Amino acid sequence: MGQTSTRDRIVTAAARLLQRQGYVGTGIKQIAREAQATLGSVYHFFPDGKGAVAAAAIEHSGQEFAAFLRAALDSEESPSAAVIACAHQLAEALRDSDWVDGCPITAAALETLGTDSEIQRVCAAALRGWEQLVHDKLLRSGLRAEDARDLATTIISALEGAEVTAQVNRSEEPLRAAGRQLARLVDSYETTRSAV
Repeated sequence: MGQTSTRDRIVTAAARLLQRQGYVGTGIKQIAREAQATLGSVYHFFPDGKGAVAAAAIEHSGQEFAAFLRAALDSEESPSAAVIACAHQLAEALRDSDWVDGCPITAAALETLGTDSEIQRVCAAALRGWEQLVHDKLLRSGLRAEDARDLATTIISALEGAEVTAQVNRSEEPLRAAGRQLARLVDSYETTRSAV
């Protein structure tokens, strides 16, 4: 049970490569090499080739990020404090990776825009899942469903953009600033709700 399966190694290696190099920049041979697997093994598990490996890898990365996001959101009772915690943890993880391990789906999503591909569908599903986690946190704090939905979309969108900006500038500040401003936005809804 302690040994990782070949399929899992392929998916994990592909996820790491896609996150750092994007879909176009990642080759099937490189995935096999990084996974310490044969090319035949890759095609055994993913007979449809690179697109199928990428879709599985993005789904895996999306689930990993969802676990990270859930833990960050659950680390604080207040939703505004949870958003700040999330932004700070993202900033620290990005810095610790020397600015290369940003959002696990951004590169692949941008490279496949305008297509009706499995990769686009998996990227969209990951984003929707992350928004749902934020939405649920906001709902638990007493926000109206409509406000929680809009805020969740805004929070994920802002954090995604701030993460790219942080990478480009090699600075935590864009994420930290986004966290502070998003927290103010969340608090403005809480204040409005409690004043009613």
